[in-house]
Amino acid sequence: MTPQRFEELVGDALDLIPPRLAAAIDNVVVLVADRHPDEPDLLGLYEGVALTERDSWYAGSLPDTITIYREALLDFCHSDDEVVDEVRVTVIHEIAHHFGIDDDRLHELGWA
Repeated sequence: MTPQRFEELVGDALDLIPPRLAAAIDNVVVLVADRHPDEPDLLGLYEGVALTERDSWYAGSLPDTITIYREALLDFCHSDDEVVDEVRVTVIHEIAHHFGIDDDRLHELGWA
């Protein structure tokens, strides 16, 4: 799968977020990288301050980042259809962290 096609899949996954929820996403940039330098099997990572943790000190902060790791996802999946599904799950999973939903709750909801 080409890097361009992979980035399109990430965009498609972001487009699946309901408009009211998407409007609540604040100060976040979504990036695609090959692999996490310290955890090469990591599929995605949210780095920042969840909306539920922010207060007045957050004003003027640099954007939070969500990074989706292309090569790790491609290695994890066995077909293009699996890549499409796993990119969707990974993007939604990391967006959920932005909203303050932890891994335990995501697992309960079937998004882990």
